[in-house]
Amino acid sequence: MVGKTASRGQAVTERDDLLASIANTIRDYRAGEIMEPTPSHVDRWISQFDGDAQVPMLRELDFVFKRTYVSKIKAQQLLETIVAGFPCDFWRAAHILDIQEQGSSQSEILRILSIALKEKCGSDIEYEGSTGGAFVYLDDAIFTGNRVVQDISNWMRIVAPKGAQVYIMTIAAHESGRYWINVNKNMNDLKLQKQINVRMRCFNGFIFESRRAYRNQSDVLWPIAGVYDSESFQPRIPQKTVSRVFSSEQGRQFLEREFLNSGLKIQGFASYPSPMLKPLGFSPFGPGFGSLFVTFRNCPNNCPLALWYGDPSSYPENHPLGRWYPLFPRKGYSL
Repeated sequence: MVGKTASRGQAVTERDDLLASIANTIRDYRAGEIMEPTPSHVDRWISQFDGDAQVPMLRELDFVFKRTYVSKIKAQQLLETIVAGFPCDFWRAAHILDIQEQGSSQSEILRILSIALKEKCGSDIEYEGSTGGAFVYLDDAIFTGNRVVQDISNWMRIVAPKGAQVYIMTIAAHESGRYWINVNKNMNDLKLQKQINVRMRCFNGFIFESRRAYRNQSDVLWPIAGVYDSESFQPRIPQKTVSRVFSSEQGRQFLEREFLNSGLKIQGFASYPSPMLKPLGFSPFGPGFGSLFVTFRNCPNNCPLALWYGDPSSYPENHPLGRWYPLFPRKGYSL
């Protein structure tokens, strides 16, 4: 009896410690826009999962978020690294693009960039640049690559001068998105017509494998056979070497199962869900994109639905958005 009591006490202590640790990791999420995440907030979210799953999920997510969550301070450090990769003359001549058609990530990242540039070069940089200067498209991350392709293609079609040098710079990138940017026919046709050279630069520590051909070495949630099966989906085969994102193959598979099941539940809340609304995040393929990369600014919809879906504070319980409490309340494009 004493042993059981001690074991239960240890479990409670571990749970409390994990709640506090995760809350501390994500404490600046949307700071100034929403209430600061607390252990109680994390507890309310995890309590939506089966009781036996909660501590193992917290244990794995505590490990994962320490590797995939980017705080504002970390974002500043990473942007300083990007800025340091080019001389001040490059930045003084560069045209810093603010052409994102959806969302506000670019504008917010540019504000941080301006601070990094001032510290490196000692004065404010004129974003208009000068003749012959490179064009810089800066954002926090590349996921599917669709947003970058759309933004850059529209800009090249209408505005870009012939022979322009374009740099796509991001804090993070998923390999499937980088691949799509490189092979997109519409974008390549425009590059050829206007003789435009496009280069991508990303902080190496935040490049995540997400290509189907490399699914066994992927850094995103990619279920194994028996967890999610369909004719068009190619499951992942577990490897001896575990992705740096996860603590272990066991911990990874646990997250994949729990996020898949919770995502299917959330899908069922809506009478006519979007075909892109997949359990593991927005994607036209399989169970979803499966990214676990989140920044202080927002949670991408390419992450599992269970992380960001829902808004019980604004919708009644019988509304689809009122039936799930998110860990990362998401700021949509309309806000």
